[in-house]
Amino acid sequence: MRKVQIFDRAMCCSTGICGPQVDSTLPQFAADLDWLKSQGHTVERFSLSKNPSQFATNSTVQHLLETEGVECLPLVIVDDHVVSRSEYPSRENLALWTGTRIQQTLPTVAPESGKCCGSSDCC
Repeated sequence: MRKVQIFDRAMCCSTGICGPQVDSTLPQFAADLDWLKSQGHTVERFSLSKNPSQFATNSTVQHLLETEGVECLPLVIVDDHVVSRSEYPSRENLALWTGTRIQQTLPTVAPESGKCCGSSDCC
């Protein structure tokens, strides 16, 4: 299992649904992180406003902030390697970086006759 760390810009909450400007990608990203956790991965999420010590003690994050400023946030680090910066990645990318398979669910299709087995005897 992988260790995934997210370093966010300063914001009031990780879902992004509070405040005057709602970022629609944040609720989906939060759901994707919950999915990663359910797959057995360790997920840690840090906000610049709430967890500044995590930013200061991580040399990679500290270096990127010094050279690029807060524009590099959000940072996504998997097993101590930066895999994404400046944007929230998709579930597909998170799955790729962690070696996690996304289960695809196929839609159920009813038989043409509308009956469960195609005849009136089975229902």
